[in-house]
Parts: sequence; structure tokens; C-alpha cells
Amino acid sequence: MRCEETCRRDWLKVGSLGALGLSLPGLLASQTTSLSKTETPSGKTFGRAKSCIVLFMFGAPAHQDIWDLKPDAPREIRGEFRPIASRCPDTFVGEHIPRLAQMADRYTIVRSMSHPDNTHTVAMHYMLTGVRHQRPTTNPQNAPDDFPCLGAVTNFAQQQHLLTPLSTTSRHRVPATRPTTLPHNQDTSILPSSVSLNAPANQVSANNWIFPGFFSGFLGRAYDPLFIEQHANSTSFEPLPTVQEESRLPARRNLLSTFDLFSRHLHQRKVVSLMDRHYDRALDLLTSQKARHAFNLTQEPEPLRDQYGRTPFGQGCLLARRLIESGVRLVTVNWERDDAYWDTHSNNFSQLKNQLLPNFDQGFSTLLEDLHQRGLDSETLVICLGEFGRTPKINANAGRDHWAACNSIVLAGAGIDHGKVYGKSDRNAAYPVRNLVAPSDLSATIYHLLGIDYQYLITGPDNRSLPLSSGKPLYEILNA
Repeated sequence: MRCEETCRRDWLKVGSLGALGLSLPGLLASQTTSLSKTETPSGKTFGRAKSCIVLFMFGAPAHQDIWDLKPDAPREIRGEFRPIASRCPDTFVGEHIPRLAQMADRYTIVRSMSHPDNTHTVAMHYMLTGVRHQRPTTNPQNAPDDFPCLGAVTNFAQQQHLLTPLSTTSRHRVPATRPTTLPHNQDTSILPSSVSLNAPANQVSANNWIFPGFFSGFLGRAYDPLFIEQHANSTSFEPLPTVQEESRLPARRNLLSTFDLFSRHLHQRKVVSLMDRHYDRALDLLTSQKARHAFNLTQEPEPLRDQYGRTPFGQGCLLARRLIESGVRLVTVNWERDDAYWDTHSNNFSQLKNQLLPNFDQGFSTLLEDLHQRGLDSETLVICLGEFGRTPKINANAGRDHWAACNSIVLAGAGIDHGKVYGKSDRNAAYPVRNLVAPSDLSATIYHLLGIDYQYLITGPDNRSLPLSSGKPLYEILNA
């Protein structure tokens, strides 16, 4: 009991701590943001991941029904599901993820994730940026002073040459020191560094851009991930708009350049030069056969598509694998909000058993196996998370409500130890009792493995210097 009470006090301290419809040149344009160098990171795990796939379970799964079951708790807490043995001794998971249970030797479960925010919006911001929202007691919309999300930081790091460039002919890295001073034309990748798939609720629908945590915030919209709103399971999936009369694009480009000549008295020449370059990149993306090939799931064997599952999540996982093979550094697969998403305030067990977990188990397990078969698991970091956990006690509607004090996440792939459980929750899966992990620790771990110094300083609102993360990498679960 004393240990639990101590960890509760620790938990209370945690809080202190587009779719292509938008202008492509605006998406690609660089913003002037200062970056300060700290000591160069060291260690064998730094930069182990060439790419990262983030599986974001919009709505927040019930951790105690999937990853952290408590069979000895009272019935109103333990719920209806049984734990089943996994491939790893002494590691048990929920009975409705049997495929993932047999792959437990390929990932690490963290059962002690914790933060103080029980509202979806600010919790999503915290988990997907590693920084608590500036207005945590509100229910805010996406705002220009938000901290940038993981994908935005990856875009920023790539454009500022903080990431070691990938070879243009293979997935192998080009040797380089950090930070590099490579000229812009040396990185010839057409695809952006970060892509976000599927649209939870109105994340990007109708250009509403409502939820915080998915965007570039104070870095500027130029660093937003490339949003693909249409889900990859759609029979009409066409993420890059068809270019009509492609031969006329150069003429339009010349017209824009002519217009810029008359606009220079309003802008510094450097800004005009940047926009010139980003119009070029936008045209390259729209006309690139490489980009279209990367998004073309019809190139995949039908049996493999079936293995992933013919769902937005399953096909999103498959598309994520194709994108990282093509050089995208971070892909977020959002759980699309439909009639079956993870905010199970009622009928929690029925929804998990019949709708959510079969789809999740199939897509996630196939992704891990596919990466392994292709030899990509040693260089691809995979993170599975939601915005918080669910209440220990089941409510009157057979559901579980919001609970940020304790949650479980899963990490796999590049740099991650296999077959481990890190952290521990109390007897009711209500509070961490060992190795509390904050969202800032998760973001620091991701940046560390991607080869981004998590202590680099960026200029935030009011010209404040802010580190990319105030946490520390989870070295205990890293495979040196």
C-alpha cells in the first residue's frame, strides 16, 4: 500500500512537467525557426530507427481489457474477459488478441503510462506531442500556439538536416555526422517525411482541422504531416489528385514566377526563393510516379491485403509499410472514427469483442509479421497508443469512462527489447506502482531512436526556447 500511495503522489506531479485540398506549396514551405545545438547524443541506440509507424487508437482503448488484465480484482473492475498466456512466460494479455499474444516476443508492453488529462483533446495533444497542452483544463481546438506533433517535428528535422538522409536507392542510411550541412538538392526524396493516414472524426474532414496534437503548431503549417483523409480500404482510394493536362503545369509554374516578380517589394527575396522551391516540390509530388506507386495498394498481393484485413485500419497498416519502404520517415495510422471506435462509455465488452479487437489484432499482428519477413523490423520503430486509459470500475452502461492516471502502450521494432513488460499498475489497473512513464518520456524515446536530439531547442511562442522533449528516453527497454 505504501508503494501505491507513493506512486499516486508521483502521478500528481506528471502535470508539471489535410488533406491535399490545402495549398501544397504552403504545406511544403519552410518556416524560419531557430534551433540550438546541445551536446551530441551518444549511445548505440541513437538513430537505430530509420523510420517509425505510430498506430493511434483514437478514443482510448481499455487497457485492463487488452494489455493489463486483473483477474483477481472484483468483478466490477476485472470485467468479462479472461487473460491468456502469450508466447513469453509470465506475460498474459486479453483473450481477444490471440494473434498478438503469440507475437509477444516481438514487442514490449509498458503498463505504467500516466498523465493527468481526462479530456480527449488535451490528452491527444499530450500523447502525440509529448508536451502538455498550455490550456489543459479546457477542451481546445487546434491552435497556432500548440506544440508540434511527432510528425511535424520529423518534417522539421528532415528539412533542417537533423536526420541522417536515406539513400535514394535503398533503405540503407547514407553515412553522415549530425547535424549535417548537406545542400538541399542532395535529399532527392519526392515524398514528405511525415504522412498521417485516415481521419479520426473531423480531424481534417472538410478542412476543419479541429483536434490539437495532429499538427505543427507554432512551427507553422509548412511542417504539418501530409494528411490522407480518404482511408485506404475505399474502393475509390486516390490520395493524390489526378493531374489534368500535365503538360500545362510548367506554363502555370512560369506564370507564378512572373507574379512573384511583382510581389518582391512585399516580401524578402529569401521568402520568395523558398516559395519557388516549394512550388517545384508540390509539382514534383503531383507528377511523381514514385509517389503514386507508394500509395498504390493494388501493387500488393490480394492474399496479403486480406491478411491485414479489409478495413481502414488494416489497409492503413499495409500502406504505412509501403510508405516507409519508399522513404517516409514517420507514418501515423489513425483509427478512423466510425461506428466502432475506442471511446467505449457503453457496451465496452461487446464492442471490444465483436468490432474493435478482431480488427486491431489482425492488422497490428500482420504489420509486425510483414515487417519481420521483409527485414524491416530491425530498422522500423512501431508504437501503439491511445490518448489515455479507461476507468477501473465498470459504469452502469457496461462501459468504462476516461482514465488518464494509468494506461498501457506497446513498442516494437528498431531499438526496442523484445518480450518485456515495463512498469506495473496496482491491483485495479488504476495507478502505476513501478516505473511511471510520462508522455514526454515516450516522445524522447521516439526522437532518440529516430536520431533526433530530444534536447534540441526550438523557438516557441513569445520567443521562448523549448526542448523537443523534457522527458528522458526509456533506456531500460532499449536494445543496445
